[in-house]
Amino acid sequence: MTQDELKTLVGQAALAYVEPGSIVGVGTGSTVNKFIDALAGIKDTIAGAVSSSVASTERLQALGIQVFEAADVEELAVYIDGADEIDRAGYMIKGGGAALTREKIVAAQSRKFVCIADESKLVQTLGGYPVPVEVIPMAAQRIRRQFAALGGSATLRLKNGAPLVTDNGQHILDVSGLKITEPLAFESEVNQWPGVVTVGVFAFQKAHVCLLGTEVGVKTLVF
Repeated sequence: MTQDELKTLVGQAALAYVEPGSIVGVGTGSTVNKFIDALAGIKDTIAGAVSSSVASTERLQALGIQVFEAADVEELAVYIDGADEIDRAGYMIKGGGAALTREKIVAAQSRKFVCIADESKLVQTLGGYPVPVEVIPMAAQRIRRQFAALGGSATLRLKNGAPLVTDNGQHILDVSGLKITEPLAFESEVNQWPGVVTVGVFAFQKAHVCLLGTEVGVKTLVF
């Protein structure tokens, strides 16, 4: 199967984790778009969704699914989202779609995080994919130097030749050259740096389940 077909497969499989009558946490990205499309088929059985990005909100609403503000919902039963990388402990790198901060917020208010991904995203050690870091612009250069001291190379993410601006009005640094062998310690350290909004290592908000699209079907990993 193609990568697109694998994404469709896991997007449909994630419906099994959606509780009738619930408000569903919905992430961001191409794989999540497949889940949103599948969710539209059962929209009459759920109360609605909380979305982690403007793009996902627009897609949900276009399909007739009510979207609630995260601040108006006390707790979510499940959060469905993709990953740029996931290891065998359920730790992830996320933020390729620039929505990492909102994704982490919605993940934190959910009882269960279900990651949906194709098998190319499963890795032994995080860091092959550049780590996105949302930063306040005035701190970006100093944060680049702090990553350089760790052996990483941080570049400002651009869009149409200008710095990409997140839904929160901030910038993204993409950090390559790191091997993250201790994701919890790494996330904790970087989040303490002044000017960091959040780092795209999801260790404290790790996945509980990963639905992995493979050539022989969906493989379920439980962490």
